[in-house]
Amino acid sequence: MTRPVIVLPDLHGRADLLAEAVAYVQATFGPDAHLLSLGDALDRGPHSLRCAELLLDLHRQGRATLLMGNHERMAQEGLQWYRQYLTSRAPADERRALEGFGWWMGNGGESVRREVGRLTLETFPPTLAEYLDALVRVVYVTADGQLHRAPPGEASVLVAHASPPVKHPQYPSPESAALWLRPFEGPFPLPEGVTYSVHGHTPVRVPVRLGRHVYLDLGAYETGRLALLAVDVTGRPEVTVLEGPGQPGAARRYPAFGEPLPLHTITLTGRP
Repeated sequence: MTRPVIVLPDLHGRADLLAEAVAYVQATFGPDAHLLSLGDALDRGPHSLRCAELLLDLHRQGRATLLMGNHERMAQEGLQWYRQYLTSRAPADERRALEGFGWWMGNGGESVRREVGRLTLETFPPTLAEYLDALVRVVYVTADGQLHRAPPGEASVLVAHASPPVKHPQYPSPESAALWLRPFEGPFPLPEGVTYSVHGHTPVRVPVRLGRHVYLDLGAYETGRLALLAVDVTGRPEVTVLEGPGQPGAARRYPAFGEPLPLHTITLTGRP
C-alpha cells in the first residue's frame, strides 16, 4: 500500500501554520498521509512548545516522523549533559550542561524561555524533552511511502534538515554535518538509488532545486509562508505554499539561487 509522505520544513514556533498544514494534508491527501518534519520547529517564533506538542502528538499516533534541525540539536546539548550529570555528579558534566544550555539560549532558545516563563535545565519542560528524544537525523522515502534509516537499495528520496550526510572536516560525523551545511558548501553526493534530496535550514525566496537537492525553508516564522512537498521518487515533487499572517517582503533578504519549483499557493483565511 502506498501512502503519501508530505515534507514540512522549518516552523520556528509557528504553531498556527502547523495546524493549518495538518488540516490541509488530511483534507488533500487523506487520513493515511504521513508528515515528515524537517526540524527547526523551535526558537524565534512565538509558540515553540506548542509546535513540539503538536508534532509529538502526531508522532505518537504514527502520523509523523520528526527530524532533528540544528536548533533542536542546540536545545538537546545542555539537556544531554545535565542528564549525565544527574548520574555522575561530575563537575565537568555540570559545566558542559551549563555551556550547552547557554549555547542554545544565545542562538534562539531565549524565545522558548520567554514563552515558557521560566526555563532552566532543572525545569526543562517534559514534553519538550520527549520531543527532542523522538528525533532522527536522516531518512529515505521509497515509492510505497515507507521511511528507512539507511539507503534502501531501491529508488528513494533522501530527507534531512540541512544537507545530505557527508564527511566534512568541521563536523564529527556525516549525520552531524547534515544538520548544518548550506547549499553553497555543496554539491553533495547522494547514495546510489537516491533520485534527489529535500532540505530546509537555508531560507529561500521560493522553493528551489539546486542540482539534485531541493530547498523548502521559506522563513515561515516571519514571512507567514510555509511550503509543503509531496514526495515523488521519480523526481517530480508536488509543492504547495500556505500563506498565512506574516511579512512576505522579508523574503527579499533571502538568497536567490537554483531553479524555482512549480508550486500551488493557498492563501489562508485571516492573512492581512
